[in-house]
Amino acid sequence: MSAPSAPSAPSAPDTTTLRVRLVKAGRTKIGYPAVLLADDGTRVTVRADWAGEGVRDFGFVRFAPGDVFTEHYWRDRWYAIKEVRAGDGTLKGWYCDITRPAVRDTAGDILSEDLDLDLWVSADGARVIRLDEDEFAESGLAERDPAAAQAAERALDELELLARQGEFTALLR
Repeated sequence: MSAPSAPSAPSAPDTTTLRVRLVKAGRTKIGYPAVLLADDGTRVTVRADWAGEGVRDFGFVRFAPGDVFTEHYWRDRWYAIKEVRAGDGTLKGWYCDITRPAVRDTAGDILSEDLDLDLWVSADGARVIRLDEDEFAESGLAERDPAAAQAAERALDELELLARQGEFTALLR
């Protein structure tokens, strides 16, 4: 899946509901409704409730029914950042998916292709954890699409560096 040649036109913030489709290895991994918060032509921001079934405990964070995700997708960057809050508004942290640049399809829905690498940044910024590097290595992306694999690794390194330098949240302003 390749990125679009030019960003799509921005749209005004509203309460439009759209679908987010997360794709992995050519198949939809999960799809869920989200409310469009902003689209400036480069970054799309949506809000969605936890779309998983039940509780998912990663050891360093638990995602559960009632959690709210404010998700940022870029058309020109190789990642998506999801701010995670508990139902009471308490910030849990940020889950960063390394992806190809996002695309909005003709229906206005968001398509994001997961490239296996992830980064977790705790709410206080003290824990920065690289995730799924083994899955990335096993995916074969480096052989199938070396340029995409390099872009994915650079994106993970960039996000980790920003998080460790305390400059991570500047991406979301």
